[in-house]
Amino acid sequence: MNNIQFSPSLMTMNLNQFGEELKFLSTKVDSFHIDIMDGHYVKNLSLSPWFIQEVRKVTSLPLSAHLMVEDPAFWVNQLINLKCEWICMHIEVLNGIAFRLIDQIHEAGLKAGVVLNPETPVSTILPVIDLVDKITIMTVDPGFAGQRFIEEALSKIVDLKEIRSEHHYDYLIEMDGSSNRRNFPRIAEAGPDIYIVGRSGLFGLTNNIEMSWGKMTQDFQDSTGLNLS
Repeated sequence: MNNIQFSPSLMTMNLNQFGEELKFLSTKVDSFHIDIMDGHYVKNLSLSPWFIQEVRKVTSLPLSAHLMVEDPAFWVNQLINLKCEWICMHIEVLNGIAFRLIDQIHEAGLKAGVVLNPETPVSTILPVIDLVDKITIMTVDPGFAGQRFIEEALSKIVDLKEIRSEHHYDYLIEMDGSSNRRNFPRIAEAGPDIYIVGRSGLFGLTNNIEMSWGKMTQDFQDSTGLNLS
């Protein structure tokens, strides 16, 4: 698959077909993306640690929690107890606690990630860049699905690849926001390792998850010229 990974955003899945969709996607993807919003850092409320417990009953694939919260330490403790494989925190709320939380996650045998809003520069994560396992670049403003794609944020993916190569770091680079047929070519040109796919790229394409997956992968190959087989 040319090392390209897709991580479905479960916030946008059809919850009426929760088990069916998870079981099918578990045979196709490398991980699942779970948004946790507290209604304060962003105005929306979304999935919770309870949801992770429910997902665990259906799939054994790694789960990646994206914390859109004001108090990441509170949520990190809960996610460590659930052994959530990836815990990703917004750099904008980590001032003064970044090293402690990253160390705490690693000491629990889990992986730590940082997330950058579209207007947040790469320079903000340089103090911890050698410690993190994944960096997520937001190409939409956080909090709600279906927002405008912010193409300018893609340049950070290119910058992070250059830094990784120059310093021999091994973090993964992930993009989050409007990953769909219209934007696949521009995203692929920047070259993230992981594409988070949601309603516009996957779950909203048809009423059947197998058909939607087939259409999504075909859309990706047709629009980028990259072969996923």
